[in-house]
Amino acid sequence: MRLPKTAHTSRPWLIHEIAGDFQVEDVWALATPGGPGDLPRLVSQFVSGDFPRGAPLIVRVLWATRWRLGALFGWDRPGAGLGSRVTSLRQRLPESVPPGPGPANLPFTPLYLLADEWAAELANGTVHTVMHVGWVPDGAGGHRGQMAVLVRPNGWFGAAYMAAIKPFRYAFVYPALLKRIERQWHAGTGGAPPLHT
Repeated sequence: MRLPKTAHTSRPWLIHEIAGDFQVEDVWALATPGGPGDLPRLVSQFVSGDFPRGAPLIVRVLWATRWRLGALFGWDRPGAGLGSRVTSLRQRLPESVPPGPGPANLPFTPLYLLADEWAAELANGTVHTVMHVGWVPDGAGGHRGQMAVLVRPNGWFGAAYMAAIKPFRYAFVYPALLKRIERQWHAGTGGAPPLHT
């Protein structure tokens, strides 16, 4: 379920201290009911994922098209990413904050893992983005995951790119991803990666 941006911005998370110059693009409640210490299990799903394998054909086609366009136009070349075009948000963190795990199948770089939040980042020619997963009380005595996507577009082109892909994210990618997260959570298996590549 999509949530208002305040569901993310109202929480006292570390991400606000290092990504204040990013826009909150999307916030989603994850159907991952659990106890107060279950965030590592959810993070394990994210970092071990192979999405979009198993997703509907349209999602796989969109995903493959994005990577082909990135190769054609150089969006994903090394000079467009972290350490080249942009500095990692990791540089804004105290050294004592542990980096946590990163997704195995996509070029996201882990930022940190704490008791109630995990974040990873990616930068390319279109955008510098952060995927943030928090672990929040569900209002009924339990907890659940909450995913937010934060972005800093690369100029006018990055803003136009984000606007162009928005309908596809909402109509196809997010529904498939959220269903997969829920299904794998209830099955007790891993596998859901970040978006906005």
